[in-house]
Amino acid sequence: MKLFKSNKTFFFLVLGYALLAGTFIFLPSSSFLPLSEQTFPVPKWVMALGSFFLVLIIYGGLGLVGLLLTKKIGFPGLWDKKISNKQRFLIPGLLGAGIGLLFIIIDKLLGPLTSFGPFPHPAFPASLIASITAGIGEEIIFRLFLVSFGVWLISFVIFKKRWQNVIFWIVAVFSALYFSAGHLPSVMILKGYSTPLQIPALVLGEIFVLNSVLSLPAAYLFRKNGILAAMMVHFCTDIVWHVIYGLV
Repeated sequence: MKLFKSNKTFFFLVLGYALLAGTFIFLPSSSFLPLSEQTFPVPKWVMALGSFFLVLIIYGGLGLVGLLLTKKIGFPGLWDKKISNKQRFLIPGLLGAGIGLLFIIIDKLLGPLTSFGPFPHPAFPASLIASITAGIGEEIIFRLFLVSFGVWLISFVIFKKRWQNVIFWIVAVFSALYFSAGHLPSVMILKGYSTPLQIPALVLGEIFVLNSVLSLPAAYLFRKNGILAAMMVHFCTDIVWHVIYGLV
């Protein structure tokens, strides 16, 4: 029964993400770029349909692998009976709100120091949809799949279940760096940079610090309370950072 509930929850999460990913394309100001600079090589409905099926196949497939590996390495499942909803949702939500406030403070302090200025945010309601899809999709890739796969491969397969805690944190740091690097292309497109080396050093540092400040707690919560806790901390961080701060 618990396995059926977990699988059903995961299916609806991926389906919801796929639907929102397709819808996102039709929203005004869904990109950081001004509308006059946005170009689409194919009709929007084709892009939306493609996004829908890519999410279902890629995120659904990798997520299922991650769920299987989660059981093998002993991490909590989606609805593990040992984990309360307070641990699964309330505490991660409050932590995420705090991380979002920290993002704002750091951006306020560092923004005036470079020509880049404060980080941009998608316009509402695109910012809300982006927060939901990031909370689901990025946690599926960088925590549910990448962390589970890394811990299983290195600790369980290569080192025969030794040094699990140390290997977990090494993998978590790698996931945080990979997650941070994944945000560089949007910055390059926004400013017209051709290589990451053109991004000012302070801005580059801010990108890696902010994303690591989110990634490492998300990885810890994933191991301690399950992937729904990681999704919750990510979602609430983005709500404060992109939605509320973006509106202000």
